[in-house]
Amino acid sequence: MKKIILFTALMICPIKYSHAQYKPVEDGSALKFTIKNLGFGVDGTFGGFEGAISFDPQNIDKSNFDVTINASTANTDNSLRDEHLRGENYFDVKNNPRIRLHSTRVALASKTGTYFFTGDLTIKGKTQSITFPFTAAPTTDGFIFKGSFKINRKDFGVGSTSTIADELEVNLSVIVKKA
Repeated sequence: MKKIILFTALMICPIKYSHAQYKPVEDGSALKFTIKNLGFGVDGTFGGFEGAISFDPQNIDKSNFDVTINASTANTDNSLRDEHLRGENYFDVKNNPRIRLHSTRVALASKTGTYFFTGDLTIKGKTQSITFPFTAAPTTDGFIFKGSFKINRKDFGVGSTSTIADELEVNLSVIVKKA
């Protein structure tokens, strides 16, 4: 009888050891970048968030991120510049339609709720390892992840000699909800 009760309880109650599955939500999420052009800061955004996220603050080493954005959504509020960015010399969106961020490790950085993302960033078919801190604020049915990092555009073959700086800063604010 005890076995039947235990079996029934396990079937009815959710198992705490399973990983929460989330997906990024376009509405309210933002990927912003800032780069210098002729010494002046140029801001831009990307959209088209897709992917799968397993995130459990109680079991952080089992967490995993695999997300992409649509490279053709590059927007700097200048249509001529945006078309140039979509071209072969920059993001080459015809042959590389998505930019991918995939974790290889997620770790708790401190007791204050800061985490470290370590993983691979793939832009224009070139992959580089990246590590950056981020926060995870719980919402009713998911999280808001916020973080920032710097990359060198030339590491990814984006642009050649140009008036734009090599280094740019990326700021993420991504809302995720249960899949």
